[in-house]
Amino acid sequence: MKYYLIIACISFLTLTNCSLGDVDNSEPQVIRVLWHLKNVSGGVAGVDNDFNSGVIVWEFKDATSTLTVSNNNSNAAIEDGLNSGTYTYSIDDNSTGNDDYISIGPNEFGSIAITSNGNQLIIDQNKTSTGPAADGYIYTFDKSIIVEN
Repeated sequence: MKYYLIIACISFLTLTNCSLGDVDNSEPQVIRVLWHLKNVSGGVAGVDNDFNSGVIVWEFKDATSTLTVSNNNSNAAIEDGLNSGTYTYSIDDNSTGNDDYISIGPNEFGSIAITSNGNQLIIDQNKTSTGPAADGYIYTFDKSIIVEN
């Protein structure tokens, strides 16, 4: 009788200690942050161009320090920043001042800032690491997040 009791206890413990809920077979989620160009202002002519979401999208990939631009603006006469393509970028954290600066390719593009709520990116070409500039553009982007499996 003790033999059946021991087998019953071992079977019970074995069956109750396994859980199918402990196995996670799901794919890891990939979160992509996209920046949609909303407005370009400034320049010599004092432009003020608004763009619909999705027309011009920038995606920064920190792991590779690349910027992918998808520019679907068909009006070449309107200032819209960079053409479609992949660019290298770097951020210069200015430890002596408040501004950080972004270089795209080998050239400094301007100061870069994200608003306090994290939903807007502003690149100001009138602020450079060497001092103020004249007649640069200010690019304002809105953030969107895409979660992919």
